[in-house]
Amino acid sequence: MDLTAYRDLWKTHGVVALLASALVARMPVMATMVPLAFLAKDAAGNFGWAGVVAGAYSVGTAVASVVWSRLADRRGARKVVIGTGMAWGASMAVVALLPYSWFRVLPVAAAVAGVFVAPVTSALRANWPRIVHGSRLRAIYSLDATAQELLFVIGPMTGALMVSFASPRVGLLACAVTAAAAIWWFGLKQQPPVPHDESTGPRPTVRQLLLHQHRTPMLLAWFCLVMGFAAMSLGMVAVADEHGNRLIAGVLEMVAATGSVTGGLVGGALPGRHNSYTWRRMLALTVLIMGCVFVTSSVVGLAVMMFAAGCLIAPTIAAVYERVGVLTPTAAHTEIFGWMQSGGMIGSAVGSAVAGAAVEAFGVRYAWVLAAGLGVLATVSLLRVPPHRPAESTEFEAAVAA
Repeated sequence: MDLTAYRDLWKTHGVVALLASALVARMPVMATMVPLAFLAKDAAGNFGWAGVVAGAYSVGTAVASVVWSRLADRRGARKVVIGTGMAWGASMAVVALLPYSWFRVLPVAAAVAGVFVAPVTSALRANWPRIVHGSRLRAIYSLDATAQELLFVIGPMTGALMVSFASPRVGLLACAVTAAAAIWWFGLKQQPPVPHDESTGPRPTVRQLLLHQHRTPMLLAWFCLVMGFAAMSLGMVAVADEHGNRLIAGVLEMVAATGSVTGGLVGGALPGRHNSYTWRRMLALTVLIMGCVFVTSSVVGLAVMMFAAGCLIAPTIAAVYERVGVLTPTAAHTEIFGWMQSGGMIGSAVGSAVAGAAVEAFGVRYAWVLAAGLGVLATVSLLRVPPHRPAESTEFEAAVAA
């Protein structure tokens, strides 16, 4: 393991400030779902309504994500990120202050708030190829994926703490105020929009961006990957329920996240002297997921396998990010990552629904059977995607992306 890549990133102008501001900006948004669910439950008196409100918020986010990302590529990420961030903070504050007697309005208000979720994630990943180059690009995507895993754990935990020690209203208001300030900070760190001339060529249309010999299979693989993650999450809940201890689900999620953080940090520090095929990482992850199928009856055995599989989650995600970034024209970076975010949210919803039906019909282990099958499909779709080459020239990458 070589830490040179991380030292180089530390010295690269703008990297630390951009990553730190993005983490702070995403944290309150990630923490929102817990107080939002409890607010809906307290207002309506049942968790069924909480699910409706959370679903409306997610639909709003998935629909608008691509729109904001595309606009950021054309008008500049700074204006779009700051504008949507302020609107999200205001709309979430409105949700928090609605009287309980207005609980029927909550899905609409939540959907509006979801529409204004700032494209922080898309803008962040679109920035990396512009300020980081060569082998350091693989390292920064690994670091980004690792940080995302931490946010998935710390964000909901923070929301739960605010609900426990204060109230859902206070939690949502705190998220709204904190996010507005943090997203403003992140927005100020954005690069100016890419100017267009004869050398850069015309901006790709949606059809040209999505229907591409390399980007199309990568988007399909991403959809399958996130769908598989959702299936495994539901499987962990089912295992906990089967053993009569709901705490088991949280422990398994934490173990998988710990493995992912470990794998992400180690993967980013590897020297990368050889060609790196994304499909190989996906295949290795799929094999480890399949191993979970045979140990679902043992919590300890499943924890061990989930840690092992987790060690390849962040490196696999980072590999997909890196290939998507390299094989997409600079003028459409934010938009393509916006499509990934929307596809991921849809994949997560579909994965949870299909896994729930599979568990009910066939048993707990079939959540991992589903995830492994999706992993195979993702692996096959990535077979023709060019590998990361250590000595790959900028001219070659630009030619492949065109």
